[in-house]
Amino acid sequence: MAKGLRGCLCTMLLLFCAMQELGCWAMHTPGQGPGLGEPGDPALLAGGRVKRGWVWNQFFVVEEYTGTEPLYVGKIHSDSDEGDGSIKYTISGEGAGTIFLIDEITGDIHATERLDREQKTFYTLRAQARDRQTDQLLEPESEFIIKVQDINDSEPRFLEGPYIGSVAELSPVGTSVMQVMASDADDPTYGSSARVVYSVLEGEQHFTVDSKTGVIRTAVADLDRETQDRYEVVIRATDMAGQLGGLSGSTTVTIVVTDVNDNPPRFPQKMYQFSIVETAPVGTAIGRVKAEDSDVGENTDMTYQVKDEEGVEMFKVTTDSNTQEAVITVQKPLDYESKKVHTVVVEALNKFVDPRFVDLGTFRDQTIVRVSVLDVDEPPEFRPPSNLLEVQEDAHVGSVVGVVTALDPDTANHPVRYAIDRSTDTERIFDIDAKTGAIVTGKVLDRETAGWHNITVLAMEADNHSQVSRASLRIRILDVNDNPPELATPYEAAVCEDAKPGQLIQTISVVDRDEPQSGHRFYFTLAPEATNNHHFSLLDIQDNTAAVHTQRVGFNRQEQDVYLLPILVVDSGPPALSSTGTLTIRVCGCDSTGAIQSCNSTAYVVSATLSPGALIALLVCVLILVVLVLLILTLKRHHKSHLTSEDDEDMRDNVIKYNDEGGGEQDTEAYDMSALRSLYDFSEIKAGDGGGGPGEGGPGRNPASELHALPQWVQSPDLDFSVFRDYICRKVEQADEDLSVPPYDSFQTYAFEGSDSPVPSLSSINTWSSGSEQDFSYLGGWGPRFRQLAALYAGRRGDEDCEES
Repeated sequence: MAKGLRGCLCTMLLLFCAMQELGCWAMHTPGQGPGLGEPGDPALLAGGRVKRGWVWNQFFVVEEYTGTEPLYVGKIHSDSDEGDGSIKYTISGEGAGTIFLIDEITGDIHATERLDREQKTFYTLRAQARDRQTDQLLEPESEFIIKVQDINDSEPRFLEGPYIGSVAELSPVGTSVMQVMASDADDPTYGSSARVVYSVLEGEQHFTVDSKTGVIRTAVADLDRETQDRYEVVIRATDMAGQLGGLSGSTTVTIVVTDVNDNPPRFPQKMYQFSIVETAPVGTAIGRVKAEDSDVGENTDMTYQVKDEEGVEMFKVTTDSNTQEAVITVQKPLDYESKKVHTVVVEALNKFVDPRFVDLGTFRDQTIVRVSVLDVDEPPEFRPPSNLLEVQEDAHVGSVVGVVTALDPDTANHPVRYAIDRSTDTERIFDIDAKTGAIVTGKVLDRETAGWHNITVLAMEADNHSQVSRASLRIRILDVNDNPPELATPYEAAVCEDAKPGQLIQTISVVDRDEPQSGHRFYFTLAPEATNNHHFSLLDIQDNTAAVHTQRVGFNRQEQDVYLLPILVVDSGPPALSSTGTLTIRVCGCDSTGAIQSCNSTAYVVSATLSPGALIALLVCVLILVVLVLLILTLKRHHKSHLTSEDDEDMRDNVIKYNDEGGGEQDTEAYDMSALRSLYDFSEIKAGDGGGGPGEGGPGRNPASELHALPQWVQSPDLDFSVFRDYICRKVEQADEDLSVPPYDSFQTYAFEGSDSPVPSLSSINTWSSGSEQDFSYLGGWGPRFRQLAALYAGRRGDEDCEES
């Protein structure tokens, strides 16, 4: 029995120690909970003993509780509670009153809702103990925590999927492919709920996974992309360290097998056949061949080359970078008659070779390409192909220059016809024999006119002129000495009057249109007609030039101012040709330094001092002056004609009437009286010889009778007044019809009487005689300005005479 008691005590002791370690025994709340009181605190007892306040255990609540009753969490208790219900317990904080409820009397706390640790791991609350009667705090407010205890309710999850990895084919065993990781929402600090291990569910025959790290590695060394280029591997993650009852999750990992250059190129056929016509130009593509490679990407890039010597000479192989095909082209002209079939060995090899796989075999392959040349009807061919001919320029018309030969490559001894392309020989300088190909001259040649001729010769089949070949010929005209030498320019020299013997006057040179192969050599001498010349000498300098010197002392311009010196020039031939040129020498006056001052020939001096540009400028200035003078004259003539037309219009169309009284001769603003004075001779009026009318010239007459009365519209018997009346009426009608402008015609009346006027009054008020006694013929002598007025009154007088009769 004692042994059983000791066992019971030991069990209780162990339980007590475990509760202390777990913190489930009565405790103080830090800071605010009861502990060592401050001085004066009633809780501080004598002897240093501390009075306990709050009493509770560590609170835990299990997540995902599925019971129907509230889950008991724990109990808070004050050591001052005597169990009589006088203390009221309350809580506040996270979830107080909703998730957590407290019994006010006992302090028991219950959870009323299902909790999830993955959403919230703990709740912080505050506890109060109050007197139920006075509602006073009996204990200081204390904070406590309710922890949500984890259970294994979350499976591992792969959050970074989908996973895609790659590995090169033929990789060794254990080559790392990629790493996968799964996460578990359970508490990693509590139990093994969040401890995850990895395993392969599918694909384990090719890949493995590290159970702790999740690194996927190859399990075999013979992965072949050409066999299978991708694998779907299923990886599983299990919590609880893989123990029974653990939760698990899985993901699919796609592993792509990448290519390496482990396959050589291979031609599908060992022989290819192509055909091409023999006239195909160089660079023409014959055909394409392609070697196949099971690899992909740059591992399929390859180059092609011709391996045999014959093929290298006649054909060229290039690689099409887009299609990786070998393009075979013609490198030299083909000839069916020479060779009908060509055999070409083409080799394909990889551009990038991986040295790790060299032991797998050679990474190249060869094939044979047979090229058949097809015969076509070809034009004749020129043989030999020389294109340079020469002929002397003095060759006669019809002389043979050379012979061209062309043969038909298709048929031996087939006749060929020749011709010259006349677009290259428009002047028909050369002809060709249509059968023999002999080129002959058609006109006289002149090397100095054209030293080279380029012509095109045509060769064609006799029975098929569409088959034409062309050959360019260059014909060189060889020089012969057929042009005499001439002085380089019409030389003119000047010599001073005080020249001394041996003085150099002029150095002369010559030109020759010929071009002898050995070069020019000219000889100079005075012409035979100058043998009696004692004034000048000629010296051949032996370098195709000659010098002229004086032979006497001084010259006189008064005696002779110009000397003409004939010079004979001879070339070296053969045959030797010569010509005579004249050197003009003028005698001029010079200063002490020998500078020419003046010569007798004015043109000679002007030509030496006035440049062509100055002459042109002088002519332009003279032309401009002439144009200005003509323009001024034209403007003056135009202005004069314009004024004349205006005067005529005023005389014809304006009848002016002044209806105002003036101040006599002193009034110079109303009218210019000088016009009347110039048109009327007042001395004749004073004398009484012709001023008055008929029968009014007696010496005893009253002076008032000498004054002419106002005209009374006396109509002249020889004047047709209806013409003037019709003209005025027509003008009035035109003015009335045009309402946009004022009337063109106007009629003004002059009624002016001055004092002591030398001109008789024009008014009829003071006249002593009747209107029938007045003669207005004198108005015709007043000039053209009063011509119309005279006609009006002369016509009126005639009307009155008719009425009286």
